[in-house]
Amino acid sequence: MEREVNEIAVGLDIGTTKIVAMVGKYNEYGKMEVLGVGKSKSLGVHRGVVNNITQTIQSIQQAVQEAESVSGVKIKDVTVGIAGQHIRSLQHSDYITRSNPDAVIDDDDIDKLCNQVHKLVMLPGEEILHVLPQEYKVDGQAEIKEPIGMYGGRLEANFHVVVGQVTSIRNIGRCVKSSGLELSDVTLEPLASANAVLSQEEKEAGVALIDIGGGTTDLAIFKDGIIRHTAVIPFGGNVITEDIKEGCSIIEKQAELLKIKFGSAWPGENKDNEIVSIPGLRGREPKEITLKNLSKIIHARVVEIIEQVFLEIKNYGHESPKKKLIAGVVLTGGGSQLKHLKQLAEYITGMDTRIGYPNEHLAGNSDSETTSPMYATAVGLVMDSLVYIQKQKKTAKNEVVENVQIKEPVETATEETIVEENTTPRVDLKPRKNILEKWTEKFKEFLDNAE
Repeated sequence: MEREVNEIAVGLDIGTTKIVAMVGKYNEYGKMEVLGVGKSKSLGVHRGVVNNITQTIQSIQQAVQEAESVSGVKIKDVTVGIAGQHIRSLQHSDYITRSNPDAVIDDDDIDKLCNQVHKLVMLPGEEILHVLPQEYKVDGQAEIKEPIGMYGGRLEANFHVVVGQVTSIRNIGRCVKSSGLELSDVTLEPLASANAVLSQEEKEAGVALIDIGGGTTDLAIFKDGIIRHTAVIPFGGNVITEDIKEGCSIIEKQAELLKIKFGSAWPGENKDNEIVSIPGLRGREPKEITLKNLSKIIHARVVEIIEQVFLEIKNYGHESPKKKLIAGVVLTGGGSQLKHLKQLAEYITGMDTRIGYPNEHLAGNSDSETTSPMYATAVGLVMDSLVYIQKQKKTAKNEVVENVQIKEPVETATEETIVEENTTPRVDLKPRKNILEKWTEKFKEFLDNAE
């Protein structure tokens, strides 16, 4: 894909702990250059779901203003990530019978098949976000990755369907709108993180991406270059902090500092005589906490989180030879920076593990802060936004070409040929919108109408 250097995109990661606005563009080498990052404490979000609209709007505005002053760019529209405990996924198979088996399968057939999946009956208040085709079957011939151009009467596909609560998603949209911003695109956060930290080889070989955020832990499993499974587990780094706070009877701020500075996921590392002293409140005696006890508290909660994720990996069926995850596990997100977490994940899952840094797609001169796993989702959102802008431009160019073609004189033509002149170029030239883009358009319409 051709990449224009002057295109600027903004990703907005609305997390439970922090809200990040990141401004980026492609440099001349096709790498992403971060122009500015703004972050603010996230006050109105709990486990990835907005529970206080006013506070969330203030936090978004603060992050956006900081990003504007650092980058010198006026931010108008943003690409937003959706996560939260309300996200779930399911597998579904569907088929269509084509009226003319002798015609070549084209984009319209695939659109028709995907739209059929959208008619699935969901639980009350839920809506389908992504319909991601896995493999296709044409007249019973299985394991087809790209059916376009083939002949056949029956077109079947297995789908990975991502579902979420309508109200939660609309609340995020409302917050963005009320912050004076336009919503240019909506992306599932595990997919954004995966784009930022995984290589194509890993996605082909089979990999589980675990993004440990403040309020939730996101899982995305890839195999043969296709997303196979997604899940959101409603625990994250905040529950570890909460446990330290309760277990050591200290305030949250101190618990968070203890976790970051001295925390370890492996209790065997610390000796019994290693002690840290915490100042008491308003003239009270300082508290002494052994690092062994601290890491025992952390270990218990981290084991719980990783076991929950591993249960999801087992549900996907990673033990069968066809579904084997050769590239193992990649840990990212702010929670992945906990000491010895990599070793603990390897011990529990028995799979190779690495920490995922979003530096593969970033320009060489990026500072160490933006290449931290904490910013993986934000980097992924900016990348998605740049790709989206590219698609929009391509569509606009094609529409110009169409208009030129349609304006050709057709004085002698009959009515039938005029219809053909008008319709044929549209099918060939206009790139097919994916399901999410269509959904985003409907969602924007909804926000415009719901005042």
